[in-house]
Amino acid sequence: MAAPKFEVPKLTGYAETPALKEGATAHVKSFPASEPVQAVIGFPGGLVEDWHDKAIAKMGDLLGRYRSLRVFMDACVHCGACTDKCHYFLGSGDPKNMPVARQDLMRQVYRRHFTFAGKYFPALVGAKDLTEDMLQEWYTYYYQCSECRRCSVFCPYGIDTAEVTMAGREILDTVGIGQKYTNEIMGKVHRIGNNLGLPGPALANTLEGLEEDIFDATGAPVKLPIDVKGAEILLVTPSADFFSEPHVESLIGYAKVLHAAGASWTFSSKASEAGNFGMFIGSYENMRRAALRIREAALDLGVKRIVVGECGHAWRVAYSFWNTLVGVGTGGEDPFSIELQKQLDPRYPAPQHICEYTYELIQQGKLKFDKSLNDHRVVTFHDSCNVARGSRMGDIPGGQFIIPREVIKAVVNNYYDMAEETIGESTFCCGGGGGILSDDLMEIRVKGALPRMEAFNNVVQEHKVNFMALICAICKAQFTKVVPYYGFDMSMVGGVHQLVSTAILLEKEEE
Repeated sequence: MAAPKFEVPKLTGYAETPALKEGATAHVKSFPASEPVQAVIGFPGGLVEDWHDKAIAKMGDLLGRYRSLRVFMDACVHCGACTDKCHYFLGSGDPKNMPVARQDLMRQVYRRHFTFAGKYFPALVGAKDLTEDMLQEWYTYYYQCSECRRCSVFCPYGIDTAEVTMAGREILDTVGIGQKYTNEIMGKVHRIGNNLGLPGPALANTLEGLEEDIFDATGAPVKLPIDVKGAEILLVTPSADFFSEPHVESLIGYAKVLHAAGASWTFSSKASEAGNFGMFIGSYENMRRAALRIREAALDLGVKRIVVGECGHAWRVAYSFWNTLVGVGTGGEDPFSIELQKQLDPRYPAPQHICEYTYELIQQGKLKFDKSLNDHRVVTFHDSCNVARGSRMGDIPGGQFIIPREVIKAVVNNYYDMAEETIGESTFCCGGGGGILSDDLMEIRVKGALPRMEAFNNVVQEHKVNFMALICAICKAQFTKVVPYYGFDMSMVGGVHQLVSTAILLEKEEE
């Protein structure tokens, strides 16, 4: 079946606020989840009969559980500061992709059912009843939000549209309206252990094949061990790293770094997925259920450190949620969390990002590189939104921006940043995050990528950049699919540790 045709935005060399196009992306809907898919993650498989009461009850539950959500419902003054901050609005012109308008889809219902004025004078405060048509509008536009939180950086009240989106999606799931892409993936994690549904034996076979490939290319006996009890480090990485291009090149880079450092490490067939789509659908229960696999693997293998691979939302969940979800670091108070806290080595961050790990080794002079091996590349770096606005790295402010760039500069001679207003805390999303990385949403993915493509194109034209480095599996998958729409080659996209892999010097096995 051919993909629907749509107009690809033209690159102009500058960012501009588009003319309003009412309903421009109202037709862009993702495939709904089937009943079996919904059942695996604990939701009904179709719109329930008492959907209205259940939806309002769930909204009340979330408002009571998360005080921030109630504040976000009440605090907005419609100042417009967020209007031109969303990449989906900039790419589509649909006014309902303005963050304030997307929030108001829920805020109207909130006012009707949870405020005095909305109950008795609804027309005066813009309060509306929840209808089936409105539910479908929620489904459309809450799946045209990547939860990147760029709008929250510019909101004078700090309103986090991502939290509103997450709440909207959880309410939809609760009444039986789920998205096939995100929910099917969550089910695979629960049943098999990773987003791809890749069973343990297949994973082990894949790793053996990669070991052979690395040896043939380098002559170095680099191992990719799995399920090794007593290993010091558990490496948890997005499952796309095991087979997807260009992701696997970064996986090879991790292995080379760990080999060069002489580290004792392992993957786990039980915890073969760092990604956690529970965050995307706003389900704390599913997010914890997925994260528990990592705790169980760490306890079973007896590791002292947990290192997370190149994945934006995986790192956000690990950095911001693992402590209270499963007791990695501090926060969990159940016996297993306490046991894990005692087991992990307090001298190291828990968890630790692979860029932090590599950067530490570079600072200690433990890795050798030949930067000229990357001289065919002129590199820029895309700050992935969940890393940039939902985490930190290292012990310095802004470490999540500094450390990946320092790793890149240690292995390449030619590096240029994109425009300052498009990187760092203000970075534009790739357009495929937050559960949007599905072919049925290709139109909004392509249009949402426009602001990043403008910034990328500018450094391509000015500095002859030919490689955009990333530390996010979703960004890699999104850009390799989307950059051809804008006239670029998919080979211009790759991981930071792909660059490390190219430049690192390894000792060959003695004959």
